[in-house]
Amino acid sequence: MSEEKVLNAEEVKARMKAIGKVRLIILAVMVVATICSFVFYDYIFGDKCVFDDRPFSSSFFNDILAALPRIIKCIQVVTIALVIVTVILIIVKHCFKKTRRSITVGSLICSLIRCVTAVVLVIIALKILFNVDTGALITGASVVTLVVGLGMQSLISDVVAGLFIIFENEFNIGDIITVEGFRGTVVSIGIRTTKLEAVGNIKIFNNSTIKQVLNQSLKPSVAICLIGVEYSEDLSRVESIVKENLPLIKIEGVLGDISYDGVNELAASAVVLRFSAECKEDDIFVVQRLMNRRIKDMFDANGISIPFNQIVVHNDK
Repeated sequence: MSEEKVLNAEEVKARMKAIGKVRLIILAVMVVATICSFVFYDYIFGDKCVFDDRPFSSSFFNDILAALPRIIKCIQVVTIALVIVTVILIIVKHCFKKTRRSITVGSLICSLIRCVTAVVLVIIALKILFNVDTGALITGASVVTLVVGLGMQSLISDVVAGLFIIFENEFNIGDIITVEGFRGTVVSIGIRTTKLEAVGNIKIFNNSTIKQVLNQSLKPSVAICLIGVEYSEDLSRVESIVKENLPLIKIEGVLGDISYDGVNELAASAVVLRFSAECKEDDIFVVQRLMNRRIKDMFDANGISIPFNQIVVHNDK
């Protein structure tokens, strides 16, 4: 099941890359069309405009033909703006890619640039296509924004919470965090939502709902191994063997050496010994599994018995 989820995640990433390529192709076509419109500027906007004639008997088609220069001009403005914004986004991503903190800030800046660009382009398009009074539109939009804002407090809370997450450096893209019992890697921090990925699954949290966060990437994590030995074993002998052989165990991902911490518990059928090692949170489960395996091999090689549950039946006759 987990392999299928991982494959699905890879398919999603492949589709996202394909969508990115399609967007670049569309942008390239728009650039070529814009260049052509400047080359034939006089025939589109100048005195030699071919759209001034009214060749159709239907006024509807003639009006559409007359509107083509405005449409082409709108495409020009949109194309130039998109090219500039694309270059700016590439520069921002290139400048903010050294650390997780800078990647997170760069992602937020890119989101803000996209949102502002979309709003500005809509206003410009309305001005070019329909000759809308942008001043009155902006004034009216301000009033509408105020009215809508009163009814969209949750959205505003998400945006404000997202800004505080970034500015207070609570967590960054690439960090492993736990929110409401869900442990995952932060793959995106937007102005409204935060996305966590775990085993191919993406969980989306509204920023305002993220109240308590356990950031497990700020400091090295501790992988713990608990192994029981029989009560009949000489504990001094066991600890002597551990002291002699434990430094020889080397596990990839462990920061430093594996530590023997002593007797963790006197369980019902075993004396439980505790071993620990510092590692990155990304490697904690792999390190724990390898510690279990290697310490168990060490015990077997030195004749230390690891107990298992048994049922003793007494037959009184």
